[in-house]
Formats: sequence, C-alpha cells, structure tokens
Amino acid sequence: MNEIRRIEMDEIWADSTIIEAGDYIFTSYCMRNEGESIEKQINGAFDVLEERLEKVGLTLESVVQMDCLFKDIMDIHKLPPIIKERFHNKYPARKAFETKFLREGISFQIDAVAYKSSK
Repeated sequence: MNEIRRIEMDEIWADSTIIEAGDYIFTSYCMRNEGESIEKQINGAFDVLEERLEKVGLTLESVVQMDCLFKDIMDIHKLPPIIKERFHNKYPARKAFETKFLREGISFQIDAVAYKSSK
C-alpha cells in the first residue's frame, strides 16, 4: 500500500476531512447551507463532497459508500430524488442515521468512501 495522504486537515477539531489510503478516499463532515431547508442542506453536502473529491481527481460517481446523518430521520424521503439527480445512476451503498448535531441549524451531513483505481 502506498503511504496514507491526509489531504485536508482541520487543526481545530483534530481530524482529516479527506484521506487517501491506497485505492480509497475517505471524506467526512460534508455539510453546507446550515439553517436552510433539508433539500438545500442535502445538496450543499453533496457540493462539499464533490469539491473534496475533485481535489483527488474524482467525481460523485466514484463514491462507493455513504453514511447519511439526519437530525430527523423522517427527512430520509428527501434524499433519493437528490441522489438520482446528482449520481447519474451510479448509486453508492448507503445507510442513514438520526443524530444530534453540535449546532442547532445543522440537519444533514455526509461521510463517504470513494474508489480511485491505482491502475
């Protein structure tokens, strides 16, 4: 395995939001549009994920697994239409969780794993 590359780090929270390890890219804390509607937050999270993947030459279609975190799990019904629009029939495996967030305006966040062939 090649060396592990920590591409984007947050010194305040002491974590990495993009890590490349072998053929896999791990991303975390993808969220945006805090305080906006759930649809805007879902799209904002995908925008952040897309921006992070671009840093390693990938697109959303390279995502193989996602953890979707919701403030209200019933908002999961808003997710499939947005995934269909954004992922062009290249859907990742995913699971959803209901959780509490640190700040009141956050309703959605994504952590994801993408595949990047070394060949």
